[in-house]
Amino acid sequence: MLYDAYEFQRSLLAGASAVANMGSEWMQNPVNPLSYTRMGPVMASGLDVFAHASAPRGKPKFGFTSTIVNGREVAVTEEIVLRKPFGQLKRFRREGVEGGPKLLIVAPMSGHYATLLRGTAERMLPGHDLYVTDWRDAKLVPQAEGRFDLDDYIDYLVAFLEEMGPGAHMLAVCQPAVPCYAAAALMAAEDHPCRPRTLTMMGGPIDTRKAPTQVNTVATQRPHSWFEQNVIATVPFYYPGGGRRVYPGFLQLAGFMAMNLGNHLASHWGMFKHLVDGDEEGADSTKRFYEEYRSVCDMTAEFYLQTIEQVFQRHALPKGEFMHRGKLIDPGKIKDIGLLAIEGERDDISGIGQTKAALTIATGLPDEYKHYHLAEGVGHYGIFNGRRWRDEIAPVVEEWIIRHDG
Repeated sequence: MLYDAYEFQRSLLAGASAVANMGSEWMQNPVNPLSYTRMGPVMASGLDVFAHASAPRGKPKFGFTSTIVNGREVAVTEEIVLRKPFGQLKRFRREGVEGGPKLLIVAPMSGHYATLLRGTAERMLPGHDLYVTDWRDAKLVPQAEGRFDLDDYIDYLVAFLEEMGPGAHMLAVCQPAVPCYAAAALMAAEDHPCRPRTLTMMGGPIDTRKAPTQVNTVATQRPHSWFEQNVIATVPFYYPGGGRRVYPGFLQLAGFMAMNLGNHLASHWGMFKHLVDGDEEGADSTKRFYEEYRSVCDMTAEFYLQTIEQVFQRHALPKGEFMHRGKLIDPGKIKDIGLLAIEGERDDISGIGQTKAALTIATGLPDEYKHYHLAEGVGHYGIFNGRRWRDEIAPVVEEWIIRHDG
């Protein structure tokens, strides 16, 4: 019922968005006398904001066609080098450019597409042979493909690193910090030749007991059964994954929007004012952000529920109790993987100390393989996107990769 109600609402809003868009264009049309009145631009701007907010959205594209390498523009081609049912490994090949550290950016599986990290990837593309995990929307995966849980997530990471070959580096943004850390420890224990040379974790929930945020509190205040009964829905049968149990992306988006409702309202008010003033460029920057932010996808129920239990309720990894297919993950087995923990001072998703804990539990790793960076005045999104990421944080990541690139 939950999913059906959402789809019904979405179809209504799609129609309303189209009508509002036509109304906005009509209010700005030179043949309309109202467009020359004081109220014309105001009404057109209001309709434009509503049309944009209520429009349906699909999977965005990265859209990289070129990048600048050593002062010259080179073409970029996007290719899929490994396909799996619940995700694929994408490579961004720089035409005519060979070498550079191999870097795997692991995108969050937390309700958004990998393109949420477009700014992250764009900044790292010029100097790296870049790969990105492109997770699939669970409602589009037929039930015949089976389950996908946290164990499978770790298996996918190992398979992706094996496809890239020895000497790769891994960068995890937010949620994947835990499975990336587990995969690194698992591969280190096996002396796997394709274990990453470095693992950079940015705003990740390694130990959510440190400086708990509102997200952490919600996860611990309710029993595991509450999440199973209240936030898990069944995909309607008009989707390829019909009948699959999922945590819908629209619920995750609603939660994130509610956490910072005042900021989101202020952003849309700012967009409205830009449009009224005729500042299309200023309005477009807000539109681009929300086009990405509102593009959501579903997670399998088993992955979501296992993550809630293992990461947020049991704190299995920092307690030394994290299991992968019946095998204990031992962070102490990490001996030669450079660990970089990055946190934002104003992060309201992963509090200060949660990511840094990754360095503490790596008891077998020498200090020269550990580094911590606190980005002052930066929130969760600003860790991996925007000016502060490009100018202040990315250089720290690049220097760390170069130092351990062999």
